[in-house]
Amino acid sequence: MKLPLALALLFATPVFAQEAPPTTPQPAAEPAGQTPPPLEVSVTGGVSAPLPIAIPAMPTAAVVDTPAGSTDTLGRQLAEIVANDLRNSGLFTPLSSGQLRPVAFPEVTAPGFDYWGGTGAQALVQGFVRAGADGNLTVGCYLYDVSARTELARQGYVVPPSDWRRAGHKCADMVYARLTGEGGYFDSRVVYVSETGPKARRIKRLAIMDQDGANHRILINSTSIILTPRFAPNQQSIVYMSYVNDRPTIYVYDLGSGRQRRVVTTDNLAFAPRFSPDGRFILFSMAVGGNTDIYRVAASGGTPQRLTNSPGIDTGGSYSPDGSRIVFESDRSGGQQLYVMNADGSSQQRISFGGGRYATPVWSPRGDLIAFTRLAGSFRIGTMSPSGGGEKLLTDSWQDEGPSWSPNGRVITFYRAGRGSQGKADLWSVDLTGVNERRIPTPLDGSDPAWGPLRP
Repeated sequence: MKLPLALALLFATPVFAQEAPPTTPQPAAEPAGQTPPPLEVSVTGGVSAPLPIAIPAMPTAAVVDTPAGSTDTLGRQLAEIVANDLRNSGLFTPLSSGQLRPVAFPEVTAPGFDYWGGTGAQALVQGFVRAGADGNLTVGCYLYDVSARTELARQGYVVPPSDWRRAGHKCADMVYARLTGEGGYFDSRVVYVSETGPKARRIKRLAIMDQDGANHRILINSTSIILTPRFAPNQQSIVYMSYVNDRPTIYVYDLGSGRQRRVVTTDNLAFAPRFSPDGRFILFSMAVGGNTDIYRVAASGGTPQRLTNSPGIDTGGSYSPDGSRIVFESDRSGGQQLYVMNADGSSQQRISFGGGRYATPVWSPRGDLIAFTRLAGSFRIGTMSPSGGGEKLLTDSWQDEGPSWSPNGRVITFYRAGRGSQGKADLWSVDLTGVNERRIPTPLDGSDPAWGPLRP
């Protein structure tokens, strides 16, 4: 039976404490008056000054073969996952392999600060891997301030071999959170539309993967076109629009059973679904009598409730984190613009007034920003405050659209389409500085990404 990921602090988990390497005396503290300032990473500077960090391979007390590989190999792979996660954030520069010497098992809790200080590393991540008699893996993760010669944080993870990568992401999240003061986002997943074929005849399938592109799998292998998948808050299901019999409507896919069910049972065109923050409702758009408005329906199904009632097209609704307000797009003013309203549809107000058109708005999980697609010659990803102020464009390509927030509200994933009939669609991410932009690897083309919450 597959066990859930167990995450616990070392000092609060007796089993983990027994697995830890023996502790040896730590180096003496700095003399009075010479204590270095606390180590921290600025999250506003982008990639201008990323923090040098050493992440050597995680040793094992005894090499044991497991279904995921031998523990010594896993130790190297786990360190690579931590390094890649932190590097991709744009805030850290992991040392190269030539600067990373092997770490003995007892040294995990007694770092060689003299050596690591000579490499230029300001922070050090060490850990270990151990196979238990019950078949699970125990992974330790320690974060050190090299200059202050002190331990900053430690956590332990007990995982089944099938979840070994999650231990690496959890370790990276711990390091990121401790050094930036923000929540992590690495132990999360992305659901998206996997695409093949020419632009005029694209085959679109529902797919899911870890945020770094690993553990990829196709969820629905169907010839019906699938668009705009979105996670439920509990991550047990995904809502999406599907063209069945050439008529788009809303479905929910259950990740546990693999079953699909239709949520909106009318014959009207229904699209652009998204769960409410508490998971009780699904927000969507529906065309009735030549007019398209925002509706909501119970996640279990039922009679939809209309929230907007204006001439034109109202679509793309997204809840604020507390569920009290909704941002959406509407062409009621003559072109696509962004509006906010209360969750019951009252107090509708326009918030976008820049040049061009605005689409696909989504509220940040922190509640402070709204991401959007701006259409003005090209398609670009941007952010603004919920009142419409502080507009900032983060990308500058030919066609970037469909933003979705990371769990901590610092990074946005989106998809980028290439020019021409043969242009590919790829998944990308960009942070709030607009500087750290990177492509997310997928086996095939990809579009409509949606970032899920941190996994439990």
